[in-house]
Amino acid sequence: MRIATITTLIILALDQALKWAVVVGLNLREVMYIEVLPPYLNLTMAWNRGVNFGLFAADSVWLRVALVALALVVTGWVWFWVRREGARPLMQLALGFLAGGALGNAIDRITWGAVADFLNVTCCGWVNPWAFNVADIAIFIGAFGLILASGDKTPRDDRSGLR
Repeated sequence: MRIATITTLIILALDQALKWAVVVGLNLREVMYIEVLPPYLNLTMAWNRGVNFGLFAADSVWLRVALVALALVVTGWVWFWVRREGARPLMQLALGFLAGGALGNAIDRITWGAVADFLNVTCCGWVNPWAFNVADIAIFIGAFGLILASGDKTPRDDRSGLR
């Protein structure tokens, strides 16, 4: 599980360093919007108090605690599952992305009370109304990677006789 641990720490450090650099260093929490490569890439401050795309957003301490707990429980369960499945290198790498992203967003909820989203990508005449962060990207890559990596194992022996 060394690959998973190292990947988790790298993703977590990258996520937190970029969030601090942009939100605090560039003062995005005050200026709210910075053009980087207009119209394709802009920094847009968005505090996500809910889940994906701000769903179930509420300024509730209990929701924040529940979302942090959920991130920890899911990360722990996936860690256990990958280990039980044989901890192949690709699965460990995907786990590291997922865990690093989930823990990065959990740290935001503890530190700031919400997840700091700031990347806004627009293309081809479509204006994207949502912002995201490095942790969100890592969670997506990790989940997709786990789906792909878990499919290369031979199915367990089916003793029921049904196929």
